[in-house]
Amino acid sequence: MSEATTTDLYEVTMAMSYLREGMTGPATFSLFVRDLPPERGFLVAAGLESALDYLSGLRVGPEDVDAFASALHRPPRDLQPLLGLAFTGDVRAVPEGRIVLAGEPLLEVTAPLPQAQLVETYVLNQLSHQTAIASKAARCVLAAAGHPVVDFSLRRAHGPQAGFQAARLGAMAGFAGTSNVAAATALGIPAVGTMAHSYVEAFATEEEAFRAFVRCHPGPVTLLVDTYDTEEGIRVAARVLRDVDHAARGSGSAVRLDSGDLGALAARARSILDSVGLPEVRIIASGGLDEYAVDDLVRSGAPIDTYAVGTRVGVSADAPYLDSAYKMVEYDGRPVMKLSSAKVTAPGPKQVFRRTAYADVIRLADEQSQGDGTPLLETVMCGGQRTGSRPTLDACRERLAADLAGLPPAARRIRNPVAPRATASEHLSALARRVRRHIDEQTSAPYARPASP
Repeated sequence: MSEATTTDLYEVTMAMSYLREGMTGPATFSLFVRDLPPERGFLVAAGLESALDYLSGLRVGPEDVDAFASALHRPPRDLQPLLGLAFTGDVRAVPEGRIVLAGEPLLEVTAPLPQAQLVETYVLNQLSHQTAIASKAARCVLAAAGHPVVDFSLRRAHGPQAGFQAARLGAMAGFAGTSNVAAATALGIPAVGTMAHSYVEAFATEEEAFRAFVRCHPGPVTLLVDTYDTEEGIRVAARVLRDVDHAARGSGSAVRLDSGDLGALAARARSILDSVGLPEVRIIASGGLDEYAVDDLVRSGAPIDTYAVGTRVGVSADAPYLDSAYKMVEYDGRPVMKLSSAKVTAPGPKQVFRRTAYADVIRLADEQSQGDGTPLLETVMCGGQRTGSRPTLDACRERLAADLAGLPPAARRIRNPVAPRATASEHLSALARRVRRHIDEQTSAPYARPASP
């Protein structure tokens, strides 16, 4: 089986019906986030590259047809119309690393209706998950206020793929490294790590553990000091590091605090290290950190040099999902919209124009910009093929850094942020009113009894 089967069953049933009915005209679907989660002043677009990889490789093969047939308890011949289906459509999307707001399309797919429908689940999965994680990571970078942040999330991420994505998205947001060796190797980012408490416990004394570690790793080392008594652990680490040749120790050696009152312990560690002539030894903090804890520590003036964030960031613990949707906005040239309570959608393909202070305007895709700023959605796939090369991680990182720099201070706040709101153009609003009126007329028409034969 291929990734074509990584979809919800109702995508298969709808695609089959469309094919049976000959409904293969071009359809446009728009993927957006209705509302930002609480405590979010912005989102960071991410997941596009994974989605494009999927779309460019999509092809329904015989084993996929068998899987669909088994799931539907039908003979494979009934699912034969799906055999060979591939994605031949176009995609316009916001590049990874750009900031987006509620209601703004992250991506729009235009393809024959069965294709555009079948890919919904996978595309929505990739953009929703990765946008949530990238947004959390970006907030950590803001909270750290220039201090390095590193990713320790792999061990509790929701699977190896999610852990890899968290490492990549952290790097895109500006993290200095990751504990994930596979991600570090594949992405060309620094691998970072120290030791676990079990390592210290394996030796008779803390000092024996530290000296053994230094013998194995002579060049900058980080010693975990809170296995037993943290302050004593700092003193032992200082004694061991002082005995290491200065050139070998370099400026990269550190002690790591992983529990307790990190601010107070960091202050005590700085005092002890300085008092024995080790001002160059850094202090790393970890242990259940996210942007809220980092923000508190930075604001308190804690002498922490590097923040290691893990579980809470890798799963976006306070906002683990987005209110995202993938909705049809046009079929065969006819604009469509949904009128369900609290889930109304806007009709027609769209473009977002970024204006100063993020006073964005959402226009119809074929509207003139009227000086409204820079368009966000770019054509990234045409006829089922990418239109350009995959952007580098550095390019995504630079893009996000530039967007963050222009974000209003109220949206950058870690606590109680205020998100800017995009507005719809008059043309888009007028189209929505016309489509709504047409739907109202159709649904309110009296039932016409068929004439008697």
